[in-house]
Amino acid sequence: MSLERWQAGPIEAVPPLLQPVAHALLQAGDDVAAAAELPADALWATPEGVASVGWHLLHLAGSTDRLLTYARGEQLSPEQCATLDTERRLPDPRPAGSELVERWNTVIAAAISQLGQTPDADLLQPREIGRARLPTTVLGLLFHAAEHAARHAGQVVTTMRLVTALPDSLD
Repeated sequence: MSLERWQAGPIEAVPPLLQPVAHALLQAGDDVAAAAELPADALWATPEGVASVGWHLLHLAGSTDRLLTYARGEQLSPEQCATLDTERRLPDPRPAGSELVERWNTVIAAAISQLGQTPDADLLQPREIGRARLPTTVLGLLFHAAEHAARHAGQVVTTMRLVTALPDSLD
């Protein structure tokens, strides 16, 4: 039986209060790793109108990167805005699963590094999200990044099972 990330002990260089965020992000990386091997028709299938595995992987990387940017107190770059637009319309040609999983792993590594550089004293610092400048805190953003990643990783796992168990569901 393999341990989940939270059961395997602390992540080096991540402050104790942010360990749950690090564990959730790393677990989400583990959970979606098998998507790297999906053939394109399964990766981008939308059975019964559900979002594709590929879309969830695009969104995992893009949304987490955006949340981390806001947690640093920065606004989105033009490249991040373009990524958001790509999530809305889907790229053409569509990337392979291996590329999407690698992109997600890169974002996870950046997140772990950022967590390691986030002092406890900054966790309740106010932050704003987007053009509407919605109020939150550093901790709120980091926690949301973790729970959002877990939610989408679960969707990836479920949709992968669906498209591999029911090949007729591929569109």
